[in-house]
Amino acid sequence: MATSDDASTRNGSEGGEAFRHRELIHDWNLSPAPPPTARKRIVMMDETLRDGIQSPSVVDPTLEEKLELLDLMSSVHIESADIGLPGSNSRNFEDVLAMARHIDKNRLGIQAACAARTVISDIAPVAEVQQRSGLPMEVYTFIGSSPIRQLAEDWDLDHLVRTSTTAIDFAVKQGLKVAFVTEDTTRSSPATLEPMFRAAVEHGASSLVLCDTVGWATPDGVAKLVAWTQALVAETGAEVRVEWHGHNDRGLAVPNSLAAIDAGVDRVHGCAMGMGERVGNAAMDLILLNLKLEGRIDWDLRNLVRYVHKAAEACHFPIPRNYPLSGVDAFRTATGVHASAIVKAEGKGDRWLADRVYSGVPAGLFGREQVIDIGPMSGLSNVNHWLRRHGITPDEGLARAVLAVAKEGTRTLTDDEVQAIVKGRSGQESREGRS
Repeated sequence: MATSDDASTRNGSEGGEAFRHRELIHDWNLSPAPPPTARKRIVMMDETLRDGIQSPSVVDPTLEEKLELLDLMSSVHIESADIGLPGSNSRNFEDVLAMARHIDKNRLGIQAACAARTVISDIAPVAEVQQRSGLPMEVYTFIGSSPIRQLAEDWDLDHLVRTSTTAIDFAVKQGLKVAFVTEDTTRSSPATLEPMFRAAVEHGASSLVLCDTVGWATPDGVAKLVAWTQALVAETGAEVRVEWHGHNDRGLAVPNSLAAIDAGVDRVHGCAMGMGERVGNAAMDLILLNLKLEGRIDWDLRNLVRYVHKAAEACHFPIPRNYPLSGVDAFRTATGVHASAIVKAEGKGDRWLADRVYSGVPAGLFGREQVIDIGPMSGLSNVNHWLRRHGITPDEGLARAVLAVAKEGTRTLTDDEVQAIVKGRSGQESREGRS
């Protein structure tokens, strides 16, 4: 069976892979035809440097780390980023200003945005960043809208509309693009959302952001809310984006984001690894991973793992070993049956097959590779593959000696432990040869 990876890389097309996908993998995930709204251009907004660092367990990165993260966002075609809340303190203001200048100077192709409460003291610093950097900015001005939030804050609908429109009027006069954000949208009623949205559009908001602030929504709920909002926007006749911002309290942040894309939103938000308050936001990297595998985007994502690792390093936020795509164990097996299938595929000279026979995510597509280790559940295929990968010519005696040690243990052997067995075996053979 001939390999298709090299040809696909040379001609810049994944047509060959798509053919083999149909031939070798029956995909129950595919609908008979994608919904019409799913053909909309997909725009991602990165919230790592604002909502992500609101996690109580992260460290606010240094400016240098933030700039590197922006570069990596650009390299994986993320077109928009919330770069902070400059009204919160002087350090955030200076960092946001430096990031805006970096985006402009290096032509990163990122639409810079900042968060702000619906208060003038939060919005004014965003306008100052725009004026001093020369980079057009968007302000994402937010206010809670759900009945439960209104009860806690002693707010009524008149207060919400008046506060929101005052803030939007000020932002528009400052020359800022305005995205109007209703916190807890997914637990807010149409009776509240309709007058708030209509007032925001009338006063110049160019975007409405639907927020699943406490991770309440399900994919069906997302579809209903997006459709309702789109119908309302159509009634206004205004050119207004609809955006989705999801959290992960029910573990549905990524499926909800994909549902929002299917429903035809104009922009979807996410954070690296889903960092954020409580259990976090939608994971930007996993949204992109799924869009790539579904054939919805053709972006080069070989830097996606670097982006995740940089975010983890900068925020002091460890990557779980079993985390999809970027975790240490994502493409690692020590099971004999699994390893044997991969080795047999490699023996056919077929990298495409080897990368998929025991993996739903092709490692090579994202700059990684399948790793076969040795443990109690391993077979000789594991050992021989490991030895060859480390430049050691396998022989049956050596392979069985390594496997015997592994079978007596309770965990996967480290590379150093296998090397020690190999050296011990070599030393034993040397002594026997001299005797």
